[in-house]
Amino acid sequence: MLVFWEQRLAILATPKTGSTAIEAALESMASMAIQRPPVLKHTPVQRFHRFIGPYLETTSGGPFTVVALMREPRDWLGSWFRYRQRDDISEAAKSTRGMTFDAFVNAWCDDPQPAFAAVGSQARFLQPKGEKGVDHLFRYEEIETFVQFLEDRLDCEIILPRLNVSPTADLHLAPATEARLRITAARDFALYESLTP
Repeated sequence: MLVFWEQRLAILATPKTGSTAIEAALESMASMAIQRPPVLKHTPVQRFHRFIGPYLETTSGGPFTVVALMREPRDWLGSWFRYRQRDDISEAAKSTRGMTFDAFVNAWCDDPQPAFAAVGSQARFLQPKGEKGVDHLFRYEEIETFVQFLEDRLDCEIILPRLNVSPTADLHLAPATEARLRITAARDFALYESLTP
């Protein structure tokens, strides 16, 4: 998460949407950068509005604009699946090595989810039911629009490095799994599709 005091801007780090590259490009300009531990780096909007936002607004005397990126839900799960196939995953229960993407997605749809598939939901992270979400949400697949927004707000040119890239993997889903995902992640798909291309 990055906070820009003078611009009254907070960038939430939605997992698997290029947050490491965004931080690398903008950390030196930010008034506050929370990168570790991951639970703080990836503060969801609900916690921001409950804890961090009120503090920032009280001390600065004004509201902050909260922005974030969202990835297409199937592709987002694919990124998690590929990320957890790395050799350096410290907890074996969270590894997806030797597993198909189809099995991973079915496990994500299960309740409860096994540890390797417990990666959350973008809809819960960005727009919890009945609560305030982010002010501006951009599609990860159209990150240039997000970068343009930031360049306008921060009055500088931004060049994002390519960092934290997951290994390649087969992301095929059986039709039944695809249908199940559409039902289980209905809020995620609806939120993503509501974003203006």
